Amino acid sequence: MSGMKTVHSEGEERFSTLVNNAAAVRAICSAVEGTLGPKGLDTMLVGTQGEVIITNDGVTILEKMDVTHPAARLMIQVARSQQRQIGDGTTTATVLAGALVQEGVAQVTRGVPVAKVVSGMLQGIELAVESLRSRSRAIVDLSDAAMKRIAITAGREQADIAKLIVSAAAAVGETKLREEGYRFADSVIAHEEANSEVWTGILLNQKPMNLHLEHERRDARILVLHDALEPEAVSEESLVTEAGFQRYMQLKEQFRSSLGLLLELGVGLIAADRGVDPEAEQFCSDHGILVLQRLSRRDLQLLSEHTGARPVRRTALSKSAVELAAALGQAGYAAYDERLERVRVAHGHGDQHVTIIVGAATREAAHERSRIAKDAASAVQAAVRGGYLPGGGAAEMAVAHDLERVRETMKGMESFGVGVVAEALRKPLSQIVVNAGYNPLEKVEELKAAQIALKTDSLGIDCDTGQVTDFLEAGIVDPADVKIHALQAAGEVAAAVLRIHTVIKMKQPFEEA
Repeated sequence: MSGMKTVHSEGEERFSTLVNNAAAVRAICSAVEGTLGPKGLDTMLVGTQGEVIITNDGVTILEKMDVTHPAARLMIQVARSQQRQIGDGTTTATVLAGALVQEGVAQVTRGVPVAKVVSGMLQGIELAVESLRSRSRAIVDLSDAAMKRIAITAGREQADIAKLIVSAAAAVGETKLREEGYRFADSVIAHEEANSEVWTGILLNQKPMNLHLEHERRDARILVLHDALEPEAVSEESLVTEAGFQRYMQLKEQFRSSLGLLLELGVGLIAADRGVDPEAEQFCSDHGILVLQRLSRRDLQLLSEHTGARPVRRTALSKSAVELAAALGQAGYAAYDERLERVRVAHGHGDQHVTIIVGAATREAAHERSRIAKDAASAVQAAVRGGYLPGGGAAEMAVAHDLERVRETMKGMESFGVGVVAEALRKPLSQIVVNAGYNPLEKVEELKAAQIALKTDSLGIDCDTGQVTDFLEAGIVDPADVKIHALQAAGEVAAAVLRIHTVIKMKQPFEEA
């Protein structure tokens, strides 16, 4: 009897780190899994000063949580990676990572070596990704009905937001949506005083210095300065000398001449990332030129891209009219919007841009609607790039069955790792039906049997009726890239957690007195 206790104690000690890490991972997953699916609920986050955030966004919940456990912090990296790369599906990625860890720990504590579990798990993820890609349906064009359904699903069934996103996608065009480095979600802004709309142009987050001017400009040429709009500086030491003072006066005269040149070239808007000389401000006000100072680098980049302007330093103002004209952009419309306190620019001669303005009654509501709109925009862009799959965990269920058949042909212990992936892929559906109020064991088996019988991955569980339903016909679809990246990111973190044998606290850096 004492020998059995000793063996049991040694086993517990051997797996203590793994079990402890798994418990921390489970705690993180429990914080977000209740938000999954159409029947998922919100989470209330309460700050130390009584501030409150109510959201169902996985990455927001995880970022705002007070997390100290190192394994739990690894889980937050899953959500961050998913948000950074795709912009949607953070909750799914977290739930998958948690399921992979949970199933992996179960196999390890049964006696399967960690190395075999991790190796098989990575093989299983690779096979699952191939299966998901092969099942993906392509978006025919931007009028494809699947586009709207994807926007509605990612937009938490808010039809007005989905309509904005689909309209904006059509305005920006498929080529732009496929462009490497372009993030459609960055086009979304929120404002508690705005009416929701799609603006076929850009909004610059700054007030003009000369607000008293007539606000609207038509067919304006645009000057973008990565510098200050002021004469070149002369050091204070030089100013006390006659030569230095003469140089100062010469530079001021050259600057006045350059302002006159801007007027001749028809410049209607000047945007600088630094300050503006008072004389220059007065000159522009006198001649109807809108001036924006201390604009952010992002806004300057947007303005340059949209209008075709080439950002210059102030030394470029001393160049000839022909040379300076080549650096100017062009916009058919530029005006200050007093309600939004931003400058609208449209009909630029450069890249096409759209801005999705999401309005709400309060600042908090506007922020949450903006977050939802960003998710919908990211999902739509992902679908354009990589196609779509049946949603609600239906595709993952079909892929899990594929992995089970592969596992039956495997001889090594890596087969247990492949089984881990198969079980984890059923977790999203299981959690969705739990959130809808159904028995997950019953519904998972019911759906598995139906998919095998009809040899299709489009069948899922209707969260309203609990019945097996064709999700493609019902329009319940998700972008393939969201699912694929979620699984890959979850696999990387789960493998890292399973391979941790010991946790050691690092000593503090030595500080000299």
